[in-house]
Amino acid sequence: MSAKHPYQRVSVLIDVQNLYHSAKHLHKAKVDFKKVIDKAVGGRQLIRAIAYVVTTEGGEEEPFIKSLEKQGIEIRSKPLQIFAGGMKKADWDVGLAIDAIKLSQSVDAIILLTGDGDFVHLVRYLKNNSPALVEVAAFRKSSSSALVAEADDFMDIGGDDKRWFLIK
Repeated sequence: MSAKHPYQRVSVLIDVQNLYHSAKHLHKAKVDFKKVIDKAVGGRQLIRAIAYVVTTEGGEEEPFIKSLEKQGIEIRSKPLQIFAGGMKKADWDVGLAIDAIKLSQSVDAIILLTGDGDFVHLVRYLKNNSPALVEVAAFRKSSSSALVAEADDFMDIGGDDKRWFLIK
């Protein structure tokens, strides 16, 4: 558990696809991102919250994106890539990692809302090359155990308080 105090400046980076799919598959629900952010920040000073989203041609995600924006969450979006043969690709791993590296020099803590094991190397890099604490909040059941172990702190949004973080 990392040392937290009210004067810490915090940035939250949200891997929307990861949490969306975890909530859907584990709990048949959606994530209340505002409540997760509030709990993860824990009374500290939120400097920036950035959600990384993938958009589709149909635009079904537009109301969701507007909802996040109304909550003061910055949006980074890019279109779903569809390749010849029908293969689809939708991830923001590199963009999120670059933002985390940049922001880690000007805040006291970076909170990653993801359980994706691809971010283990990012967490290690941040811990060795920045002054910021690196915390993770995600569903423990679908999170990489290596990511959980590497983080300075881990908050399970699928634990005992899950009803508070989920929208049925």
